[in-house]
Amino acid sequence: MVRSLHPTTIEVTTATHLTERGDCIIGVGASKGCSDLDRGVKARLQSGAPAIITIVVEKETYTVRCSGDPRLELSHPDDMVIRKSEFVSDRTLALRADSAAKDIPRSMVRKLRDPAARGTMEIRVA
Repeated sequence: MVRSLHPTTIEVTTATHLTERGDCIIGVGASKGCSDLDRGVKARLQSGAPAIITIVVEKETYTVRCSGDPRLELSHPDDMVIRKSEFVSDRTLALRADSAAKDIPRSMVRKLRDPAARGTMEIRVA
């Protein structure tokens, strides 16, 4: 069910079930939600620092440039959402992203659809 079609967001979740409505979700069964992030990473994101998020699946990588914001709660236990917009909720990881789920290369999306696929999401905050 990984469709990766959403025009403004990218989401990773600890949930293991995905519906058709979750067209921004690129990863399920994640080991962390926003609330589980390292305190230092949270503090830097909440300071408004720029961030680079790298998604890796097998040998393929995709980079999203975005930024933190003082309004970020980073408190959701299951979800992390990267947004192109300025909308903030407890699920929001970063704002003003330069890309969304629809921009992820289709070759990577095909790999993410495989239930056996394993991916990582690295968050680097300046």
